[in-house]
Amino acid sequence: MGLLSDPNRRRALTNLLTRLNTPICLVCYVAGLAWFMGLAFEPFTLRTYMSENAMGSTMVEERFPAGERALATGREFAAHKRKAGGMPVDWLVKTMQARGLEVYTQQFSRTLPFPDENKERYMVKGTNVYGILRAPRASRTEALVLTASCSEGSGNHQAVGLLLGLAQYFRNQVYWAKDIIFLVNEYDLIGMQAWLEGYHHTNITGMDYTPLQGRGGSIQAALSLELNSDVITSLDLVLEGLNGQLPNLDLANLFYAFCQKIDILCTIQGKLQRSDWDTPSGYTHAAQTMMLMVMKQASGRSWGDHGLFLRYHIEAATIKGINSFRQYKTDATTIGRLLEGMFRKLNNLLERLHQSYFFYLMPSLHHFVSIGYYMPAFGLLAVILLLKALDLWVQLGTPPPGTEDGVAGVEPASSPSVLSILTPLVISHMTGAALYTLPIRSQEMAVEHFPVSETEAVVLTAIAIYTAGLALPHNTHKFLVGEGTDKGWKVLKLVALLYLAVLLGCTALINFSLGFILAVTLVPIAAFVTPHRPKVISTTIMVLLSPGFTLLYCVFIYQELQESPVSLGEGWMLYLSVISQGILDHSLYGSLVYPLLALFVYPCWLLFWNILFWK
Repeated sequence: MGLLSDPNRRRALTNLLTRLNTPICLVCYVAGLAWFMGLAFEPFTLRTYMSENAMGSTMVEERFPAGERALATGREFAAHKRKAGGMPVDWLVKTMQARGLEVYTQQFSRTLPFPDENKERYMVKGTNVYGILRAPRASRTEALVLTASCSEGSGNHQAVGLLLGLAQYFRNQVYWAKDIIFLVNEYDLIGMQAWLEGYHHTNITGMDYTPLQGRGGSIQAALSLELNSDVITSLDLVLEGLNGQLPNLDLANLFYAFCQKIDILCTIQGKLQRSDWDTPSGYTHAAQTMMLMVMKQASGRSWGDHGLFLRYHIEAATIKGINSFRQYKTDATTIGRLLEGMFRKLNNLLERLHQSYFFYLMPSLHHFVSIGYYMPAFGLLAVILLLKALDLWVQLGTPPPGTEDGVAGVEPASSPSVLSILTPLVISHMTGAALYTLPIRSQEMAVEHFPVSETEAVVLTAIAIYTAGLALPHNTHKFLVGEGTDKGWKVLKLVALLYLAVLLGCTALINFSLGFILAVTLVPIAAFVTPHRPKVISTTIMVLLSPGFTLLYCVFIYQELQESPVSLGEGWMLYLSVISQGILDHSLYGSLVYPLLALFVYPCWLLFWNILFWK
């Protein structure tokens, strides 16, 4: 404390930080990137372990015997689905009732704000079917959920068959202390959203649905099953949920523990675990796995039906069957025993999963990076903004050259007015508000005047508004009173630096991956942009590091990490698809990424764009 309370020492520290400001910022940036990439190195990570005592041992005997019968039921489901042209509701109700469940249905409908061209949807009407197995040994105040989606086409009927097979087997067991809900939802996430809103008596997305006639207890955990083949070579664990939420790490640990016990090949991000961590190829594999998780989490979308459960503080994950060219094969009976073991362990819970981590990254299923390990990487980037803000604060408080003993040798520069700072702030955020609201509202007018579809109209309108914001400096200067002073742009940059620091900090606390990616691209331009740098080079760098181009880079990087690189044309089409899906995810499920980028990140970037063209 003496360092800060002593005026001389405080002045010396301030002078040191301002004199070495640029070298310190460069060191912090490089150190932040190096720290992050070092997280994939196994000695720097923690080995997974079970924190919940009730799930600490896998010493249960799994006896599920009916894998082949479950696959036959799945084929029967597929035949009735083709015959009905959609969800075979009547057949599902009769089949669940024959297995001793309390069976209920829920109708729902949703009109999308514009057509989803990826899944060819616009007006969606469907039915969810669910059966409840009441707990015979408890007061029925808690529940577990097993769900399988009835998707379009011929996919996932194996999962529905296995769900029905497990329902019949679970019905004959007497040790259940929680209700078990077996749910078959139509139209994947839309149907799941309708069921969850009906179950919890909420309506936050404008969905039309009928009230649920039957409910179980408070849902403690949920598993979503995706199987698209009779032959499974490995099981992939999907954790990323809406807005980057993750389930409690113990749920992933439970899955990995039973895979090891039953000898099932398991993956995360579609990649196997490797033991050669001390080789370059081993490190590269772990880094790719971690980066895939970062990219998926930063997207803010739900990567499985489980992702919507997390909003209601329900720990959930999706188990996805993969049929690849590996020689290792897993039959349906083994997968059924895995699910049986997991449900028996979850049945032992006395309280919600809470003892392990909720914020983590996973380079592999047996190692993880906790929030205490990865947050310093973001902190090293964020401190650059504070150092630059401190430098500007000192410059603004320093008397101009030519003043001595309080007597001005030259006429001092006038201080900027409040209006000169508020004007770019207001106009930038009005541009962001237009980017957020106009693409959907103006789609009908765009379709009338241009030969484009509704989806193309929404995406192209968003790109047009984003591009039009680049003309903002040429219009803003007409309204500014004190723009001609150096103090004007310094005050605006000080405000913008603090704004960006708070914005990225809040984002990283909710969704670290999104906050870190934005920090990597926005911090350099925020730190070094001034009106005095060469305009052509500075303009090019700012555009290439803008939020729109950051999204484009992420599309190509994600495809490279998936080992399915695309051409420039294919990447551009994927980019347009990502924009439309981001807007749809916000409208349908409440994803926060699109409003965050449109209402806050883009206007903040425009402030620095204003500074570059300060007159």
